[in-house]
Amino acid sequence: MGPPASPAPAAAADRAGVPPRPASVGPEAGGGAAAGAGRGGPVGRAPAPGPAEAWGGRAPAPGPAALRGPHASPARRLAAPLGVIAGVAAAFAYVGTVDPNEPGHYPVCPLLRITGIYCPGCGGLRSAHAFIHGDLATAFGANAAATVGYAVFGVVWVVWLIRALRNRPLRIGLSTGWWWVTGGALMIFSVVRNLPFGSALAP
Repeated sequence: MGPPASPAPAAAADRAGVPPRPASVGPEAGGGAAAGAGRGGPVGRAPAPGPAEAWGGRAPAPGPAALRGPHASPARRLAAPLGVIAGVAAAFAYVGTVDPNEPGHYPVCPLLRITGIYCPGCGGLRSAHAFIHGDLATAFGANAAATVGYAVFGVVWVVWLIRALRNRPLRIGLSTGWWWVTGGALMIFSVVRNLPFGSALAP
């Protein structure tokens, strides 16, 4: 008989107090590396984060197009403009029914009561009452600015309605200069209607 075989490396390492190192030889080594990568081990790359993880744990917020929806129903698109015109029509119907020319139905303007000065809105209710009844001359005489405002509102509302039918948002992009012009025009209107030569603009 030949000499006895030398002990295996694993047995020698065990006697020396060192834990045995598992061998990874053959096709099983590749499987172990893949398994380690799947478990988040040091071998291989970690899986790519999903959409929610990439946004800090939340899914990305939908954009304006997603909120509108390409196939939104006509009733949903027309809800806002029709709701606004319904509220305005109800207010005009009330003013047209309850005559503001008769005292006791509406409160008096505080500025007019205290100082006797007409503000830009003085005569607005009488203007709306005349406008509802088709008397445009009286409406303009009671408050010219309010009468122009009715026309502007009508144009904007029609544009809003058309864009809602086409599933497009309404954007009114007025620069700062236009707002200054509008405010200046209202101020001039207020001053002129309180002067003797501007009595035609007084309510």
